Amino acid sequence: MRLLHLAALLGAVAVGATLWAWGQPLISTSGQVRLWVNSVWSNENSQQIADWYTLSHVIHGVLIAAAGRLAGRWLRFALAYAIAIATGVAWEIAEHTDWVLDRFRGQTIYQGYIGDSVLNAVSDYLFMLAGFAAGAWLGAARGLILVLGLESLSALFARDSLILTTIRVVHPIPALTAWQDRTNPGTPPGAEVPRP
Repeated sequence: MRLLHLAALLGAVAVGATLWAWGQPLISTSGQVRLWVNSVWSNENSQQIADWYTLSHVIHGVLIAAAGRLAGRWLRFALAYAIAIATGVAWEIAEHTDWVLDRFRGQTIYQGYIGDSVLNAVSDYLFMLAGFAAGAWLGAARGLILVLGLESLSALFARDSLILTTIRVVHPIPALTAWQDRTNPGTPPGAEVPRP
């Protein structure tokens, strides 16, 4: 288990070092460090410790733990933990490739997205591990209830969530796009929202 904890720590270092080497800022270019950003339209989104998208990382961890629990004897805790570490690191790095960034920028809500600060990416990875720990402790059924709760909370207050982001990036639905774009403070009521 100590080896896995060391791997988790090295995962955080790998995420931070890779993104920094790729030119991502260590912290927000505003120079501020904040615990929470409440608006998905804020320039500080994905730059601070946590925001509404942090919930999707928690969900990622819970889902891996739930899958490990459901797989039972075929997927031991240590293997599920290793999968959580590997997929957490892989996502934070893959998210900052040109291909993925361009997929996000192709959608109105993510236009201008420059990627995460190192602080935000490492925090998201750590929140994913916290989600894994919560999911392992809660068990599969209660973990899935937590996932539904976090998805609902994010969709209700931010009009975006892991499922909604996936739909919007993979196969946009015009009605969903219009509903999400109505939260943009820069869009006057009744105005046509620009489409990619």
